[in-house]
Amino acid sequence: SFVSLQEHAYPADELMPLTCRGRVRGQEPSRGDVDDALGKFSLTLIDTLDTLVVLNKTKEFEEAVKKVIKDVNLDNDIVVSVFETNIRVLGGLLGGHSVAIMLKEKGEYMQWYSGELLHMAKELGYKLLPAFNTTSGLPYPRVNLKFGVRHPEARTGTETDTCTACAGTLILEFAALSRFTGTSIFEEYARKALDFIWEKRQRSSNLVGVTINIHTGDWVRKDSGVGAGIDSYYEYLLKAYVLLGDDSFLERFNTHYDAIMRYISQPPLLLDVHIHKPMLNARTWMDSLLAFFPGLQVLKGDIRPAIETHEMLYQVIKKHNFLPEAFTTDFRVHWAQHPLRPEFAESTYFLYKATGDPYYLEVGKTLIENLNKYARVPCGFAAMKDVRTGSHEDRMDSFFLAEMFKYLYLLFADKEDMIFDIEDYIFTTEAHLLPLWLSTTNQTISKKNTTTEYTELDDSNFDWTCPNTQILFPNDPMFAQSIREPLKNVVDKSCPRGISRAEESLGSGPKPPLRARDFMASNPEHLEILKKMGVSLIHLKDGRVQLVQHAVQAASSLDAEDGLRFMQEMIELSSQQQKEQQLPPRAVQIVSHPFFGRVVLTAGPAQFGMDLSKHKAGTRGFVATIKPYNGCSEITNPEAVKEKIALMQRGQCMFAEKARNIQKAGAIGGIVIDDNEGSSSDTAPLFQMAGDGKNTDDITIPMLFLFNKEGNIILDAIREYEAVEVLLSDKAKDRATIFKGKTIPNYIIDSNLEMDNMDQKSSENDSHKQSSEETTSASQDVGLAREEPEGEENSDVTQPDSLSPAHTDSDDVPVSNQGSYIPENEASTQEPECAQVDNQPQEQKTETESDSKANWDNKVQPMESILADWNEDIEAFEMMEKDEL
Repeated sequence: SFVSLQEHAYPADELMPLTCRGRVRGQEPSRGDVDDALGKFSLTLIDTLDTLVVLNKTKEFEEAVKKVIKDVNLDNDIVVSVFETNIRVLGGLLGGHSVAIMLKEKGEYMQWYSGELLHMAKELGYKLLPAFNTTSGLPYPRVNLKFGVRHPEARTGTETDTCTACAGTLILEFAALSRFTGTSIFEEYARKALDFIWEKRQRSSNLVGVTINIHTGDWVRKDSGVGAGIDSYYEYLLKAYVLLGDDSFLERFNTHYDAIMRYISQPPLLLDVHIHKPMLNARTWMDSLLAFFPGLQVLKGDIRPAIETHEMLYQVIKKHNFLPEAFTTDFRVHWAQHPLRPEFAESTYFLYKATGDPYYLEVGKTLIENLNKYARVPCGFAAMKDVRTGSHEDRMDSFFLAEMFKYLYLLFADKEDMIFDIEDYIFTTEAHLLPLWLSTTNQTISKKNTTTEYTELDDSNFDWTCPNTQILFPNDPMFAQSIREPLKNVVDKSCPRGISRAEESLGSGPKPPLRARDFMASNPEHLEILKKMGVSLIHLKDGRVQLVQHAVQAASSLDAEDGLRFMQEMIELSSQQQKEQQLPPRAVQIVSHPFFGRVVLTAGPAQFGMDLSKHKAGTRGFVATIKPYNGCSEITNPEAVKEKIALMQRGQCMFAEKARNIQKAGAIGGIVIDDNEGSSSDTAPLFQMAGDGKNTDDITIPMLFLFNKEGNIILDAIREYEAVEVLLSDKAKDRATIFKGKTIPNYIIDSNLEMDNMDQKSSENDSHKQSSEETTSASQDVGLAREEPEGEENSDVTQPDSLSPAHTDSDDVPVSNQGSYIPENEASTQEPECAQVDNQPQEQKTETESDSKANWDNKVQPMESILADWNEDIEAFEMMEKDEL
C-alpha cells in the first residue's frame, strides 16, 4: 500500500487503489463531507509517518520526512474539516516529530533533523485557530487554510452546528503542540471547548448529544451513544488525564462512563438513547465506529463488558467478513459499506494486551486473512462498497495506513521486534504516538483537583489506575473465555446464516437475487421479484420510474434484506451514472423532401457507439422500422435495415443489446423512440442511454434517443412520405453544409436565381429586408433546435414564437441568411428562407433548373406569383407549428 502510494499517488492526498492514481480534491467527483479531510497537503503520507517507525521501516521514514518537509504546502486556498485536519495532519506531524527525536537520540537515524515537522505543526496549529473565534469557544467545523473563517474569500464560517466529537477531540494534539513548543494558546483553546461541552451536558442523565450549536450551546441532535459523532470525545477525556495528569478529565470521564453503562450499554449491545429520556432507545441499529469502545474500556479497567461487546462484533465480522458501517440489533446489515476502518483491530490489540489470551491473535489473523482475500487489489487495499456482495470502492483512506497496520503489527509483535518501547507513548484517536513525558513539560495550565462539581458515583468508577493483567485475572487464564462463551452464537441465533445465495443458485432452490444492473422495468418477472422484496415501482410522467421499499411488505426477512441491497445498488448505480460525464444533446435532422433540414429534433446521446462530436459530418441515411420493433432479438427484416438508420422502441432489453442487433443486421445508425406515451424533451430532462455494464467497444454505429413526441414526428413523416432521410449529428447543420456536394433541391436553385436578379432592388430596402429576415426565421417548440450557419456574419437572427406573413411591397423580397445555400462563385448571393417554388422531386432537377432559368430570363413569372408562393410557405410553417413541428 505504501509503495503504491509513493509510485501512483504522491503528492496527492489519497491513493485510489482500483485505478492506481492519486485522489486530488476538485479533480474527482465530490463525495461531500468525506472530501473535507483532503487539503492538498499529502494527507496519507503525513498520516503514515509514525507507522513506518513502528514497523521498523526507519529508512523509509527518513525519506518520507524529507519529502514532507520539501513538498508539503499548508497555505492552500481550500476548506478543510477542523476535526480531520487536527487528528490526521496535526497529529501526524506531531507523531512524526515524536519518533524523529526518539530516533535522533538513539544516534543512528535522523541526525540531520532539527524539528522541521514541529515547525510545520505549529504553522498548521495557527491556521486552525481562527475556527475557535466563537463566543462559546467551540470551533467552527471547517476552516480555510489560507483565509481562515468568515473572510470574504474563506467560503466558510456560516455553519451553526458541529458534532460533539469534532469539538471535543482536540485536547491531545493541541496540548502536545503547546507542550512541545511552549506556546500555551493551543492547549487553552482546546480546554475551553471541552469545558463548554461539559457545562452543556444533560444534567439529569450526564449524557451529551451528537451535534451542538456552536453559538448557543443548544443540542441540535439529542440522541446519545458511543459511536459516530461522539466517540472520540469520551476517548480524549480519559486519555487527556493519562497524558496531562489533570484529575478533572478523569472525573468527567467517569461521570459520563457511569451514564453510558447505566443507559447505553445493554450487553453485548451499545444502543443510542435520548439524552432527556435515557431509558428510551433512539434507534435500533449500531454503527461500526463504536468498535473502538472495548479498547477504551480496557484502558478504563472495565474488562468484562469490553470482552462481551468485542465478541459480539467479531461474530458480525465472521458473518459478513467485515464490519458493516451499520448493523441492526438482530445483526443484519443496515449500511453495507466498509471503508477499512481500524477500530475493531484497535480493540483487539488492547484486549490482547490486557488478557494475554491467544484467542485475540486468532481474531487478528482472521482480520488479516479477510483483508488479503477480499480487499487486496494490485495497487493496495480497496474499501468495500458492499460487504454482502464483496464489491469494491476506489478508495483507501489515510487512516488505513495510519492505524490498521500499526495495530495489527503491534498485536503480533514481540518486544524484541520493536526498536522502541511502545509503553512510553499514548495513542491519539488516529493512533499517532505522543510521548508520556509531555505531562511534565511546559506546564502552563493549572490542574484542577476538586471533585465538588461531580456527581457522587460508585467508588469502583474512580479506580485511577490503568489495567494490570497480573491483578485483573489472578490465576485464571480462562477468565476471558468464560465471558465469551455465552456470546459465541449470539449473531447466528438472532440472524441465522441460512443457505447462502451462492449455494441456492447451485441447487434447485430460488434464483440468485436480482441485481440493480440487470433490472428492466418492463420485465414482468423482474416486477414480481421486486414485489417479493417489498419494492414498489411508480411510473413518472417523464418516462422514468421511481422505486420505494417497504421491508414489512416483503415475503420474508431474507427477501427484505435482498430488497434493501437492491435499493442501495440502484442508488449507487444512479449516482455513478450522474457522476459520469454528462454528454450534450444530439440532433436528428430530417433532410429529405419536404423538410430539407428545417426540422431538427433534440435527441439524447448514448454512452457507447460512435461519438458524433468527433465525426462532424454525422451519419446520414434513410430510416427504416425494424422487426421486432423492440430490437431485443435478431432482426427479421435485415434487407430493409441494411445501410439505413434503424428505428426501434425503448424497452424489454438493454440499449446496448438493441445496438448490437441492428449493427449485425447492417444498419448504419439507430434511433430509439421512447415507449412512454406523450413524453417530450420539452418537459423531461435530457436522457442518456447507458451501456450494459460490459465492454461496448464492439458497437461502432451512432445511437440516439428520441422522446415519444419527437419520435412520432419521424413516424408521421414516414407514413406521409415513405422515404424519409435523416442526419444524425452532434448539432444541427445549416442547409449549405447538408447539401454540399449533393443534388441541390430545385427550390434552392430557383431562389438563388431570384436573388441574383433581384439583388439591386432588395439592396435599396436594407432596413425593411432586415425586419423581414427576422420575421421569417423559424424555430419550433417541441424539442426542435436550429443551428446557425457557420461562416456568415449576419446569422444572428431572432426566433419569434409564431410565424406570420411578411408585410412587403411588391418590390421587396424577404430574405434570410438562415440555412441559405451559397454557391462558391456567388458568395454574396442569398435566398429566401422558405421560398419553395415547386415541389418536384430532386430527380427532376435538371429539367426544373432549365425551366426555371428560362422563366426568369424571360420574366415569365410575375412578382405577385413569387410572393403568393412565399406566403403559401409561411402558412405551411404556421400549420406545421400547430402540429408541433
